[in-house]
Amino acid sequence: MSVISFENKVPEIGARVFLAPGAVVLGEVFLGDDVSVWFNVVLRADIHWIRVGARSNLQDGVIVHVENQQCPTLLEDEVSVGHGAILHGCTIGSGSLIGMGAKILNDAVIGEGSLVAAGAVVREGFNAPPRSLVVGVPAVVKRSLTDEEYDRARGTALNYLRYKERHLASGLGREDTILESNHDS
Repeated sequence: MSVISFENKVPEIGARVFLAPGAVVLGEVFLGDDVSVWFNVVLRADIHWIRVGARSNLQDGVIVHVENQQCPTLLEDEVSVGHGAILHGCTIGSGSLIGMGAKILNDAVIGEGSLVAAGAVVREGFNAPPRSLVVGVPAVVKRSLTDEEYDRARGTALNYLRYKERHLASGLGREDTILESNHDS
């Protein structure tokens, strides 16, 4: 894993965070407590900030970026982002599940407890109310989540907390990460 300062902005990493080998965390990134950043995830906050709330998970191959001083990226608590998804300058509400390969663009807002289907492309400025099922290319709100779907989506974050603990116990992704510097002054 690489934790890298950029233009004097140093990533802030909460307690009990798992950073898998191959993960890159650069610049003005804040990772809340119990976050897990899995293999080959990139969080690049070189031109605005990224904030990942407590108990959230970014699964293998996720890319998180921002828009130049216009659109930061905010993930509230207990957000699960599936393998290979791309989040760019957007806001994701607490307890939401972003499906594998989904793309969420600048200024989009996904409401609390929502599910974005695998492969969905959420256009710029899109706004999904809480507990929405968001599907398609371009994405639309298909309907509200049932209680069962809502509970299952929120349960993903709890599962990843357990996975994180197993990996930390094995010695992977420990907090004794060495901060790299890009030697800026």
